Amino acid sequence: MESVLGNKKAVAILLGPALIVFLGVIVVPVVWSFVYSLYSGNVIRGFTFVGAHNFARLWSDPEAHKALWFTVKYALVVTVGQILLGYALALLYVFVLRKASTLVRTMVFFPVVLPTVTVSLLFTRFFQYAPTEGPINSILGAIGAQHVDFFATGGTSFLVLVVMDLWRTQGFYAVLLYAGLVEIPDAVLDAARVDGAGGWRLVRHVVVPMSLPVLFSAVIFSFNSSLKVFDSVLALTKGGPGNDTTPLNLFMYKTSFLSTDYGYGSTIALLITVLCLAVTLVIFRSSRRDLTKG
Repeated sequence: MESVLGNKKAVAILLGPALIVFLGVIVVPVVWSFVYSLYSGNVIRGFTFVGAHNFARLWSDPEAHKALWFTVKYALVVTVGQILLGYALALLYVFVLRKASTLVRTMVFFPVVLPTVTVSLLFTRFFQYAPTEGPINSILGAIGAQHVDFFATGGTSFLVLVVMDLWRTQGFYAVLLYAGLVEIPDAVLDAARVDGAGGWRLVRHVVVPMSLPVLFSAVIFSFNSSLKVFDSVLALTKGGPGNDTTPLNLFMYKTSFLSTDYGYGSTIALLITVLCLAVTLVIFRSSRRDLTKG
């Protein structure tokens, strides 16, 4: 292995194709998007160089601020929900169900493979208000509560969107975190039990510290995915009512492809990229500090 890694030609042959693909798929589009952000227009009208105008527009655009706030709020709520639910399910698989967890894991994971549009239609029916009541409003009526039009306001639409995405994705994070928990040696857990650690103390002082690497990886993956939310919002609320549930990705899509303003749309795309990079760097720095302390 050392002889292979010390051979520059071998390293170039092994890494060259991957680097070319990375440059073509990741780096070139990002650079091209930055170039577009310096222009205004589209392929039909033509492009006009505007310099930093699009960045100034983004800074002062109230719609962009609203989309940014919704994106950050959604990402925080969904990430916390995904990690807590996923970790709780992973603990259930490992310490309660044990070998009998295969069927439960399969059932919980099943929504992950369903098309987003199908899940969105299902939840639209669940929370339907008119012309036909959905199961949720039927339950509210049965217990004497007032019926709610969940898609009439931004707050309730946000609630439905969060519940849907947590139901749809929690199985993936449960499996991801489960893979980290099963790597904890049984000898370590048995030694902790002999020393008197059990239940919450075992989880708090042994299981969580030893699963921190996979836990931080799950947080990075979850937060970045949530910042780039698009399909579930488009299928469930279309960004409404008004623009109350419009994230940056959907705002960028509408700007670029519906309003055909490629320059401003590229500027919004760069903002999303910077947000994802910033979040990843912050979590990486935090994880290195915590792992070093551990």
